Amino acid sequence: MLPHSNNFNAPRHTAPSAEVKQSSVVHYTFVLIGLSLLVFVLHKLDGIILPIAFSALLAVLLLPVCRRLEVWGLSRVLAIVVCLLLVVTLLIGLFYVFGTQLMQFRNEIPLFQQKLAQYFDQLQQMLSSRFGFQPISKDQVIDQSLETLKNRAGGWLGTTLDTTTSVLSVVTLIPIYIFCLLYYRDHMRQFLFRFVTPDKRTSVLNTMDSIQTVVQAYISGLLTVIVIVAVLNAIGLLILGVKFAIFFAIFASVLAVIPFIGIFIGAALPTLITLVETGSPLKALGVIGVFAFVQFLEGNFITPTITGSKVSINPMAAIIALILGGELWGTPGMILSIPLTAVLKVIFDASKSTEPWGFLLGDVADGEDNPDKHKGQPGFFGRMWQQLSGKS
Repeated sequence: MLPHSNNFNAPRHTAPSAEVKQSSVVHYTFVLIGLSLLVFVLHKLDGIILPIAFSALLAVLLLPVCRRLEVWGLSRVLAIVVCLLLVVTLLIGLFYVFGTQLMQFRNEIPLFQQKLAQYFDQLQQMLSSRFGFQPISKDQVIDQSLETLKNRAGGWLGTTLDTTTSVLSVVTLIPIYIFCLLYYRDHMRQFLFRFVTPDKRTSVLNTMDSIQTVVQAYISGLLTVIVIVAVLNAIGLLILGVKFAIFFAIFASVLAVIPFIGIFIGAALPTLITLVETGSPLKALGVIGVFAFVQFLEGNFITPTITGSKVSINPMAAIIALILGGELWGTPGMILSIPLTAVLKVIFDASKSTEPWGFLLGDVADGEDNPDKHKGQPGFFGRMWQQLSGKS
């Protein structure tokens, strides 16, 4: 009699393992944790990240010049050195013009303080006669100011030394970063290619070219707008006879790199000084009118004509990016907010999974049937002017 068959060694048909599906709550929780860690790292490493970010923007701007010099026969090293020398020469010229005006303005500060003290006394007398306000003597204000200065002098001195040290280190590091980014640009492109399969490298290359185009269009357009705005501001202030018109014109135009807010900061100082210097509210209003008119031209004619819609970020996304950049990195973050948002939009548009986020950041015209018809067109006031002038 044969023994019973033993099924111990028989092949076993195991059921397929069930896939563990992650709930959406857990998924988004991990996403939020990752974003929080990213923000924490970006904030803590701002001394390292900010110089690299500014260097990358300048390197992208200098890339066409560097390539042109290489086509003309210069080696890559020599072409990069020539580009850096051009930038340094331009900056030295700007600092010379700006610094000369600044020194002249500094010599006038004591006279401005005396006039400001006189207006302060007049204001106190008016408040005292009308509302019974007890005036504060100038000696008391000076004593309080000296006491405050004495208490905070140590902290201000330490902050000044830290700021000076950080600025010198950044000024030293940025040219080195620019040189490395331009010299190793092919190596870094090959590095990015190694993350994707060969069939997707064309898409990655197109995305990189789009990012380069957007950054170049933004920075070159921004520099052009700054020059035009500075010239228009200077003409208006010179017509009004404002002291240090060139200084205030350059000051306001440079602050215009901070979207929406910079122009108000740049207009406040010349308006206040004109009011104290001349004692004429009408002339101070004229200064405000000059900056408002130039801002109107810049927002509706100059910027749309120069940059068009190459950096098509809607105003709501720009304002949110401006606030987040300021909270994360302060004033440098506000300057970097718009170009970094434009870069993020290009990256989001390159993938189907993130394309809705790119659509959210984009301009309103991107969601219409024919967005091309809006490219390069002015804003609301610009279109109104065209209709009034019969050009529509």
